[in-house]
Amino acid sequence: MKRYAVTITRQFGSMGRPIARLIAEQLNINYYDRDIVEKTAKNLSIPVDTITEEEEKAKKTFFNMRYPLGMGTSDMQNQIFLEQQKIISRLADEESCIIVGRCSDYILRNMENAMHIYIYAPYADRLDNCINELMMSEEEAKKSIAEIDKARDSYHLNYAGYLPSKPETKDILISSSLYGYKGTAEFLVNAIKRRFEL
Repeated sequence: MKRYAVTITRQFGSMGRPIARLIAEQLNINYYDRDIVEKTAKNLSIPVDTITEEEEKAKKTFFNMRYPLGMGTSDMQNQIFLEQQKIISRLADEESCIIVGRCSDYILRNMENAMHIYIYAPYADRLDNCINELMMSEEEAKKSIAEIDKARDSYHLNYAGYLPSKPETKDILISSSLYGYKGTAEFLVNAIKRRFEL
C-alpha cells in the first residue's frame, strides 16, 4: 500500500482537531499537530515557547499587513516556517499520516497521494462547541473565534498565498454540524478509504 497524507485546515470551534484525532485513530495512522512545533523547537535548538510566541507574532503581523505578501515577517518567523515545511514534507515521505494546519495543504500541494480537507461550521454551532466542548465562557469563546480565525487566515495567506478555505485547493469542504464531530470523522474516514483504496 502506498503512503498517503491527509491535511486538515479548519475554523476555530468547528472541532477540526478532535475530528482529525478520531480519523487518525480509526485509520491507525499518526496524527501531527503540536508535535510539529516540538520537532521544530528541537531542530532549531530553541524553546517551544519561543516557537509559539513567534507564530503568534507572525499571525498578528500578517493580519495587519498590506501587500506585498511577506512584508513585516521576521527572519525568525520565516526560519520557523521553513523548518516546519521540511518536517511536514519528511513526515509525508516517511509514513501515512494526518497533519493539522501549518499550511500543510500548501506544503503538500504537489504530493500525488495527498487529500486536503477543510472543516467549518455555522457560527452558532462553533460558539456552542467552544462553550460546551472546550469549556470556555461565552465572552472568551466569541473573542477566540474572531481572533483565531483572523490569525489562521492571515498566516495561511502570507505563506500559501491563499485562504485556507479556498475551494480550489481542497478535495473536501465539510460542515462538522452536518453529522456532529464523531459522525464527521466517520464520514471522512470512509472518503479517505475510498480515495486511497484502503
